[in-house]
Amino acid sequence: MSISSSLTAGVVGLSSNATRLATISDNIANSQTPGYKRVDANFHSMVVTSGGGAYTAGGVRATTQRYIDHESAIATTSNPTDLAVSGRGFLPVAQATEVMAGSETPQMFLSSTGSFRTDANGYLRTESGQMLLGWPANLDGSIPNYPRATSEALEPVRVNVNQFSGEPTTRIELGINLPATETEAGAGGDPLTQSVEYYDNLGRAESLEITFTPAVPGAGTSNAWSMEIVDSADPGTVIGQYDLEFDDARTLGGTLRDVVDVSGGPYDPATGVLTVAAPSGPIDINIGRYGQNEGLSQLSDIFAPFNIGRDGAPVGKVTSVEVDETGMVNAFYDTGTTRTLYQVPLADIPNPNGMAAAGSQLYMPTPESGSFFLWDAGNGSTGDILSFALEESATDIANELTELIRTQRAYSSNAKVIQTVDEMLQEATNIKR
Repeated sequence: MSISSSLTAGVVGLSSNATRLATISDNIANSQTPGYKRVDANFHSMVVTSGGGAYTAGGVRATTQRYIDHESAIATTSNPTDLAVSGRGFLPVAQATEVMAGSETPQMFLSSTGSFRTDANGYLRTESGQMLLGWPANLDGSIPNYPRATSEALEPVRVNVNQFSGEPTTRIELGINLPATETEAGAGGDPLTQSVEYYDNLGRAESLEITFTPAVPGAGTSNAWSMEIVDSADPGTVIGQYDLEFDDARTLGGTLRDVVDVSGGPYDPATGVLTVAAPSGPIDINIGRYGQNEGLSQLSDIFAPFNIGRDGAPVGKVTSVEVDETGMVNAFYDTGTTRTLYQVPLADIPNPNGMAAAGSQLYMPTPESGSFFLWDAGNGSTGDILSFALEESATDIANELTELIRTQRAYSSNAKVIQTVDEMLQEATNIKR
């Protein structure tokens, strides 16, 4: 019995070392594959209960383990949508074949890195057909509160590079100094006009004509003005009229003291913002708060627009797309503006090594790995998303070659065991002669 068990142990040893050789071969073959996770073969002895003083060889059993949680070195690239994860977490991706087949909820896979580029349809995908998934942003660039324990709200990141886009103006910062001398008795009382450009819903440039008319008293100083706003999109129609009064106290001189809305939207003293109804929609105009050195002021004899700004942008075309460390997919336009299109979350898994490998460095959660949770990159337990970067292979060539030598010797030794058992059995057969 012992001789037969020795033969079986030798055969099992050959098979187990062949398994280790297969893992070593796979590791070496993928030494240049970005994001490749090393596979190792582990040996476990099999003990067979022996009786009567005889020992029975149990042999060995080989199991394989892929170390998905192993972090490799990060290599820099020249592509802004080459992505790698610095720290814990995985990028959510989907198979292009499933997306192009019309699936509204494609199966989510996880990857630690990927070289994504826009295809003919504007999707960010790799050469092996993996599409990056993300949460779509609102028109103002904010990200809604999507559920985190499911991938249903994720959709393929799509950037229409050849499509034009504009952004309407919703807020204007009005920083203008009005001359205090114009509200003194004997002043000319001539109105002062400032034009402020904005963009409507179709990306067209319009302007608000803002006229300041001083209140000239019979004696002394009034420190009062009338502000009238007319939109070039509807000439001749006043969309806002306000009476302004400025302070002349020692510590508050030149700051707003009172605003009365004659017509148009109300003024909010807590924010310093008044809202006018332009033809393209409401526009908030920040003229400053009471007693603060901001927005409108009245000092000296100078009419000076010192800080006029607005949001919105004219029609422009996307020139580049980048993903920042928080996972925000930002499109850069030739007009110099930037717009957030998506947010790519990072999936965290309690036991990454328990995930199932699906090929092309893709992994799927399993009951052994635990359920995933989608985090904002850099929050919770997850790391950051690096652009212009790819994760290198986890293969250590020197270590694999060392293991290759050991495996070869072990294989040869098991073959020697089989040869020895064969010779012993031959000797037993010769006894009959």
